[in-house]
Amino acid sequence: MSEHVIFEHPLNEKMRTWLRIEFLLHQVEAVLPLTDYASALHFFRNIGDLLDIFERGDIRTEIIKELERQQRKLQSWHDVPGVDTNRISSLQEQLRERGASLMSGPRLGQSLREDRHIALVRQRLSIPGGCCGFDLPSLFFWLNLAQSQRDTQVALWLATLRPLKEALEILLDLIRNSAPYRKQTSLNGFYQDNGEDADLLRLQLNLNTGLYPQISGHKSRFAIRFMPLDSENGVVPERFDFELACC
Repeated sequence: MSEHVIFEHPLNEKMRTWLRIEFLLHQVEAVLPLTDYASALHFFRNIGDLLDIFERGDIRTEIIKELERQQRKLQSWHDVPGVDTNRISSLQEQLRERGASLMSGPRLGQSLREDRHIALVRQRLSIPGGCCGFDLPSLFFWLNLAQSQRDTQVALWLATLRPLKEALEILLDLIRNSAPYRKQTSLNGFYQDNGEDADLLRLQLNLNTGLYPQISGHKSRFAIRFMPLDSENGVVPERFDFELACC
């Protein structure tokens, strides 16, 4: 088990949305295969949350714009002495392919939104205990089908999210690796700095410190306050070193 933990904090709304989508996609896949009510309800609840996020803005356009921006950034590296041009070209091609795949598909979540089974479950999720067998017999029946039938159906649902998932994976990987970690020091548990137009903060902390960060701010300026997990007995040192990357 790692002795360090990495905290991430978005510095703008688009990054906040992308991290939430990434989180929900991980949650959707974490419970596969769907073998019982608990895993099924977790799956459908996260699918519903994804569909809610898709309704809040033109996420696809924002991601495609960022894929194009990353291609331009990579292009500027071609003339840098000693750079691996083959690696740069490969990444550019991957960005183009994933952008084209995302652009050519239907509206994000459209097929999931139109699926009758998903719609029925979503309607009941807001009701306490509303997915009981007597409330939602279609789900009860579906969960008693052969596992292979459920697996096939789930695979079809997830396939509609694959262009988004693959585009986000390469995009967030490039952003996360765009800046190195640098040692910083907080005074009495407080640190602030300029964001330098960054999209994402990444803090690496040692678990043994018992401290976690509360972060606020935006791309122009941000502040970090370190808090003890044990609010009664924890101590925040006068000077505290940590690793920070502004990506």
